Amino acid sequence: MGGKKLLDILTFRRKKYAEVRKDVNEIIQTFKENAKRNRSVADKYADTITAFSGSIPFLVINVIWFIAWIAINTELIPGIEPFDPYPFGLLTMIVSLEAILLSTAVLISQNRETKVNDLRSEIDARIDIVAEEKVTKCLELLTLLLKKNDIDVSNDETLIKMLEPEDKEYLEREIGKQV
Repeated sequence: MGGKKLLDILTFRRKKYAEVRKDVNEIIQTFKENAKRNRSVADKYADTITAFSGSIPFLVINVIWFIAWIAINTELIPGIEPFDPYPFGLLTMIVSLEAILLSTAVLISQNRETKVNDLRSEIDARIDIVAEEKVTKCLELLTLLLKKNDIDVSNDETLIKMLEPEDKEYLEREIGKQV
């Protein structure tokens, strides 16, 4: 590749860098939007339930409901006959069913989020590998330029270590220890 062509590429990339930075944010946003848009009906339903059940209005509704239920069934409100006397068997059953439905909805949402996060992690890992290859190539070129200009870097242990390929098995073992 001629020097002029290389300079043209570098100039083009420098101009495009600001646009690339914007594109990264758009890619991330698009990734999130696509994952959200491609949810199944069940996932959308579970996400809606999870969002509402994790809110203050849901808490307030439940507190008011429990207070009213207990007040009615302990005869604190005159004129209303108790329908679920202490120990509130019906209330216990309803609350248990609510807990089952809410926990299932939360688990569905978490499972979908986990799949999205796993995919994002896979993409990040692949991008990291490409970036590492590019950085290594840059270091190789820099080292060649230094040698061409009679600058000795043969004793630079950090540079030598940076130019060595990564030991993927070592990385896998270390990550495995943390998991």
